[in-house]
Amino acid sequence: MINQFSSVSLLYAIEIANATQNIDFTWSRTISSHSLTIKTENIKNEEHDHHHQQVKIDLAGTSFWGKKGLKSLEANDTKVDVYWDFRKAKFSTFPEPSSGFYVSLVSQNVVVLTIGDLKNEAMQRTKKKPSATEAALVSKQEHVHGKRVFYTRTSFGGESSRRENEVVIETSLSGPNDPEMFITVDGVPAIRIMNLNWRFRGNEVVTVSDGVSVEIFWDVHDWLFETSGSSSGLFVFKPKVGDESRTLSFNGGYDGENDDGNSGGDDNDNDNGDNDGDEDESPKYCHVLYAVKV
Repeated sequence: MINQFSSVSLLYAIEIANATQNIDFTWSRTISSHSLTIKTENIKNEEHDHHHQQVKIDLAGTSFWGKKGLKSLEANDTKVDVYWDFRKAKFSTFPEPSSGFYVSLVSQNVVVLTIGDLKNEAMQRTKKKPSATEAALVSKQEHVHGKRVFYTRTSFGGESSRRENEVVIETSLSGPNDPEMFITVDGVPAIRIMNLNWRFRGNEVVTVSDGVSVEIFWDVHDWLFETSGSSSGLFVFKPKVGDESRTLSFNGGYDGENDDGNSGGDDNDNDNGDNDGDEDESPKYCHVLYAVKV
């Protein structure tokens, strides 16, 4: 069954023309439409140009040959060719395909990013070598609809992991018992939140498969107290790297970064900068899920 609306946005940091560039892949699916939009954001000089360029691919078309194509856009004043092939793509309930596809971005005679499982086919078609600088998945943001159960998939192991983790959020908000919520990862119970009326916001650190520690944040206030119609719950999944002790706050940054009253985050930043500046500047993956109850 396809949700009335679902979308997934993947943000990648890649290198184009010796500058870091953000590339956004947004998969959108409704009852009557299905598309992929690829958008560049010029961050080389924010004051000079805020214009976004994009390529939109219609995935709902019935033409077999329309599922393979080539278009171009610009990033950092540099041409980027976008190759795609969805002729063998397999879809489930998610807006993005599970297998049988590729999307490849080529700039200055190198492949700067390829997504999908048909990477060999993409390489044969573009006839270009991959960039020496590997692209990094910075964040995943999605909207899903449901009544009691919400399902998503992510990769807590980061770029080094080929395996996706399956996350299920199940709620029990009505009935004689107090409202509660369950979160499982790969079929294993990770969190059970009882007395949800009092714990509608919070966070916990859990260890999932492969020994990865993940900090899970939730805010389901509107599920419990919003009566005007559909309501959204917010979930943030943040893998913790190494001995990382800082905590992600709901404003999108880290606790202590903009708070003079908390020096723990500043000390940690300084330690990271002294030890390894490159590691401190590398993107940290974050998965944001908006679960809309209908």
